[in-house]
Amino acid sequence: MEHGLPSTTKPSLVKKRNNAQDVSKSWWRIKPFLALICTALLIFWYKTTHIQFEDTDLEESDYPIDMAKESEPVDQKLKGLPRGIIQPRSDLELKPLWSSSILSSKGVEMATRNLLAIPVGIKQKSNVDAIVKKFLPANFTVVLFHYDGNMDQWLDLEWSSKAIHIVAQDQTKWWFAKRFLHPDVVSIYDYIFIWDEDLGVENFSPESYLEIVKSEGLEISQPALDSNSSGIHHKITVRSSTEIFHRFILFILGEFFVCFHTLVLFLQHDAKKHRRVYISKGNRKCSNASVDPPCTGFVEGMAPVFSRAAWFCTWNLIQNDLVHGWGMDMKLGYCAQGDRTKNVGIVDSEYIFHQGIQTLGESGHSEKKRHGHDSRTSIRRQSTWELQTFEERWNKAVEQDKNWIQSNNRRLRHKRTQETATPA
Repeated sequence: MEHGLPSTTKPSLVKKRNNAQDVSKSWWRIKPFLALICTALLIFWYKTTHIQFEDTDLEESDYPIDMAKESEPVDQKLKGLPRGIIQPRSDLELKPLWSSSILSSKGVEMATRNLLAIPVGIKQKSNVDAIVKKFLPANFTVVLFHYDGNMDQWLDLEWSSKAIHIVAQDQTKWWFAKRFLHPDVVSIYDYIFIWDEDLGVENFSPESYLEIVKSEGLEISQPALDSNSSGIHHKITVRSSTEIFHRFILFILGEFFVCFHTLVLFLQHDAKKHRRVYISKGNRKCSNASVDPPCTGFVEGMAPVFSRAAWFCTWNLIQNDLVHGWGMDMKLGYCAQGDRTKNVGIVDSEYIFHQGIQTLGESGHSEKKRHGHDSRTSIRRQSTWELQTFEERWNKAVEQDKNWIQSNNRRLRHKRTQETATPA
């Protein structure tokens, strides 16, 4: 029996060996097919993950993590309310504590409304008083941003109770504007004036200014600066000498040559505003072919005036943490609702005098003053850093937004084609 064992087990071992060889051959036959499937799955996984990563990265760049809840659809946030009760906008108009017939009589008066917002300190009280007295009769709502924390000393002015007073220590007008002039809050106002406190308005009429802005289609504008003003940084903001010459010619024609009525009208129209400046000397040259600020499409931050649509865009351009606004004036033209060389301009006939008085920061803490703290130097250092930061953010945003680049390139090519086609 023992001798017969090998003969009975040997065929079984051979059979198992043959089966193993068959399985091995089958595995090698299907191995390429499995490898192809695995490769396809890996490619699909990589593509899906990569697309999700790009989408997530884009969403995070547009909406930071701490603002993620804000991206939730408005309807979902308001689903607890009946639709007809929703009031999505507000305004800065004062409301009476009781009903009166005065409200119904204000219907015509409220047909058009404009807003004047000024950052103020008590040292400029008399000058601000003169500004406000010019604007209130023109149906303006006035908002004062008290950056020195002093509001009580303004209450003796006759118009003080008609103004909105907002107090925050040592804050700039762009800090105030970003937080208190949200587009939904100021949507009833046709034009928003965001002015400095040190502007002389002896030669300025709000009514005449708005007439020119509307007739010229200026979405972003500012009154020209008197040539004797302090702190003139860009020639384009200075009152045009052509306008002064035109006024002299108008006087002569009006007195002696009534038959030149058409010429008078032409000169009157041309003397009211300018949209570009011409500079032939220095590092920065401006000609009729210039399309960039500050040669054209430019207003400065001291006295800008925005249409409702332009302010909606500008408010979104203002950086929440960059409060001095340096560099932003060079980009305002992109908010002009079209061609900035046409929709941005300086009004010459209604001009202002910039006194160049700097008071923001003078109300600093006594501890800093005792240690010789130079607030003006610190403010300039901070402003310079903010300018660099803003430019870096702008360049990064332009680089990431390919659609914006393509859109502006098309617009620029179209403009150049028109300039080439137009005879000199």
